[in-house]
Amino acid sequence: MIINVIRTALLNFRSDRGAILLTFILPMVFFSIFAFIFGGTRNTSKVKVAVVDLDQSQQSKRFLEALDAEGSLELVMSAKGATEDNPFTLDTATAAVRAGDEPVALVVPEGFGSTQFEFDGSGNRPTLHVLSDSSDLVAPQILQGLIQKVFLTSTPSEAARAGVKLFRQWAGGLSPKQETSIEANVQLLEQMQSLSGSRSQSSPVSVDIRDVVGEKKHNPVVAFYAAGIGVMFLLFTSAAAGGALLEEVESGTLDRILSSRISMTSLLVGKLLYLALVGVFQLTLMFVWGAVAFKLELWSHLPGFFLMAIATSLAVSSFGLLLASVCRTRAQLSAFSTLVILIISAFGGSMFPRFLMPESVKRVSLIFFNSWALDGFLKVFWRESPLSGLAPEVTVLLGCSLFFFIVARRMATRWELQ
Repeated sequence: MIINVIRTALLNFRSDRGAILLTFILPMVFFSIFAFIFGGTRNTSKVKVAVVDLDQSQQSKRFLEALDAEGSLELVMSAKGATEDNPFTLDTATAAVRAGDEPVALVVPEGFGSTQFEFDGSGNRPTLHVLSDSSDLVAPQILQGLIQKVFLTSTPSEAARAGVKLFRQWAGGLSPKQETSIEANVQLLEQMQSLSGSRSQSSPVSVDIRDVVGEKKHNPVVAFYAAGIGVMFLLFTSAAAGGALLEEVESGTLDRILSSRISMTSLLVGKLLYLALVGVFQLTLMFVWGAVAFKLELWSHLPGFFLMAIATSLAVSSFGLLLASVCRTRAQLSAFSTLVILIISAFGGSMFPRFLMPESVKRVSLIFFNSWALDGFLKVFWRESPLSGLAPEVTVLLGCSLFFFIVARRMATRWELQ
């Protein structure tokens, strides 16, 4: 009897394509996605660093060259669209970080090359300034660590002089012959440094990190999670609600509706607007909860929020109708929509921030409309962009909505012919 129970269960499972898809195919798909994104260090994107060299000394140029040689960094000397003859200034670098064009900026102040650092804790050491976007928790930390590593790599002679000064202080002075010998060896070290790049083991450079985006926000990452989770569940809600079409087809209700004066186009437009209204309400509830429970600054960004909420809801709702129109049964829709939604959520940034993905994956993610929705919400709540700054995201979302609806309408023709 037990064998018969197992055989019956296996036969039922084999006939359920949705169950097979969710049990075997979906895990492999997700494994492949995350292996592709994070499967090797060679695919890890470099941290782009906007550079402002206010010192323009030999020491600062040598330091920046050594920093640029690090495989984890990509130094950017001028703004997008600017020529090499028009390098970053403090204002343009700050604006680039605030706009999200660059994740972090490094400012080498005047006097950097002439500052002699000390090992005695006197505080006399060079200071570098890092301008960061606090939504990216990784870039400034990577830059700070590599600065500490590279500083003495590019300045071993300065380290030697500081060490000799400290030794002279502790030893009570050196003889003229020792002073001459030490100076000769330091000069030799400088020559070796210019030829081969000598390395040292410590770095007494001061790094001042200042957040230029989100510095005064109460909870710097809540906007990202509210947008990411909100858009992902909006996709699930729209896909499930769009399945009402399939139920109407299976029950024969759709034939009775179409036999009245309403056309298929009018029916789909009505369902689209209904799903969009539900989506706007769902997103509003999500962000209101974020404002009440997690101090999300919603009330000062209501125009931008509603603009993005409407555009996002229209795109997601038309996508739900598209999913329903390409499936034959509700079971197919459940399995297929789960697979598709999780894939585009992974690539689009709902599950993992896009700024931590390799550059190639970030470019691929722009294919998915939800990545534009997330970028738009972050512009509103994080970068505090004006409504005009949301034009690219809103245009893409509305364009996707129109495209999805046209395809869904075309696929729905088969129901009119039944």
